[in-house]
Amino acid sequence: MDLRVGSPVVAADPRVLIASANLRDLGGLATIDGQRVRAGRLFRSGHLSELDRAEAAILGGLGLRTIIDLRRPSEVADFPTPDLDGVDRLWMSVSPEDSEFAVAANLLFGNQPEQVDIATMLEGYFRNTVTNRLDGYRPVFEAATDPDRQPLLFHCMGGKDRTGFVAGVLLRLLGVGQEEVMADYLLTNEILGDWMARRADQARQRIAQRSGVGPDQVDERHLEGIRAMLYTRPSFLQASFDAVTDKFGTWETFRRDGLGIDDARFSAFFDAVVA
Repeated sequence: MDLRVGSPVVAADPRVLIASANLRDLGGLATIDGQRVRAGRLFRSGHLSELDRAEAAILGGLGLRTIIDLRRPSEVADFPTPDLDGVDRLWMSVSPEDSEFAVAANLLFGNQPEQVDIATMLEGYFRNTVTNRLDGYRPVFEAATDPDRQPLLFHCMGGKDRTGFVAGVLLRLLGVGQEEVMADYLLTNEILGDWMARRADQARQRIAQRSGVGPDQVDERHLEGIRAMLYTRPSFLQASFDAVTDKFGTWETFRRDGLGIDDARFSAFFDAVVA
């Protein structure tokens, strides 16, 4: 299904390659100093287990050398990534089963979900990714910054949170401005907007049935947390960016001390993906 239908902005964006998988090229984004990220080097996406034949052909035509899978074991088992000839698949789970997202999902099915501030919990998830969970992400960035592994694709389930964090960090390190990086992060809401709206409506129907009321009588506060889980929000990724500056001061220090990427490695990466 082409989720770009009804979204002319997304349909006209050449970086969006497979809308149903939220797969897009990071190439084409401008850096602050006037250069651009090269097309065909770095890709981001959601899971790839349900591609149709045409979509699989697009994926196969990317010439990938590496796919990094950021998902938890249960997600990998339920939605396996397809095997591609000549492509090295790296499984690097970065989010524990008891992460803030998992806890938030469980709380949404409690008796009074409107009393749980899911958005604040998810902001905590993004902040803690920098302050408490970098150990899990260092191997991801080590692989992603290796020119010999490119073209490279990294993905999670929806391609928005774990993937959004990795994409945001890589783009900021390459010198893409924060406004452009945030726009790329929020583009998921347009690409998957129809799917997200359907999921929110399904949640409304379930709540109504459980509560014995009509769908139009469901308290909107019940749905606020569900929407926070479904949609990307500026405050989420911003929480990670703020944590970078609060803890490390600069992105260069974060790159060196936080991610362990030295100057020589980063220079080779930069030369490979920016022109």
